[in-house]
Amino acid sequence: MTETYDEHAALRIASGRKEFVEPLRLGARLKEIRLANTWTLEDVSRRTGIARSTLSKIENDQVSPTFSVVQKLTSGLAIDLPQLFTPPRREHYTMGRRDLTPKGKGQLHPTPTYEHELLGHQLAQKRMIPFKTVVRARSFEAYQQWVRHDGEEFLMVLEGDILLYSEFYAPQALSEGDSIYFDSDMGHALVSTSVEDAVVLSVCTRGDLI
Repeated sequence: MTETYDEHAALRIASGRKEFVEPLRLGARLKEIRLANTWTLEDVSRRTGIARSTLSKIENDQVSPTFSVVQKLTSGLAIDLPQLFTPPRREHYTMGRRDLTPKGKGQLHPTPTYEHELLGHQLAQKRMIPFKTVVRARSFEAYQQWVRHDGEEFLMVLEGDILLYSEFYAPQALSEGDSIYFDSDMGHALVSTSVEDAVVLSVCTRGDLI
């Protein structure tokens, strides 16, 4: 049976968008995985059920595989989809950094509405800013202005209940175990609604805490 191809179809489906802005070099990535495992094209063909000639064309960017072909690759090679779409690097290099924060030993940063405990605070130039926060505010009126900063933010409620006020949405109730991801340059503010002050875990991509 002849494989059929739709230009960039796999990338559109995998990303959930029409196209990635930058090319992902799927062929180069497939070749990198194959060579790292000392597999021949025939080895990959047997593992995936994809013709050797087709694999060669994919590696040389002569065709773009359909999503069904991408599924055969990830299943046959026992890799996750993100691994297949990760752009190859010329060499592997990691700084191997780590920063342990024992319980209650974060850097405190109190404000009138929040009591932040910055986590991993000894690690400089990190891409994420994790912090645990006790939400002291009990009403939206406690804020003089919206909280906003660059980047994106992931928030999970560890204890209690909160209302998340945001600039473009109605207030969102969140309870223990609930989480939400949002653009943090959108004005936002947290208010505790439980008997005890709520505690949340937040991770921001970058920007100063307010």
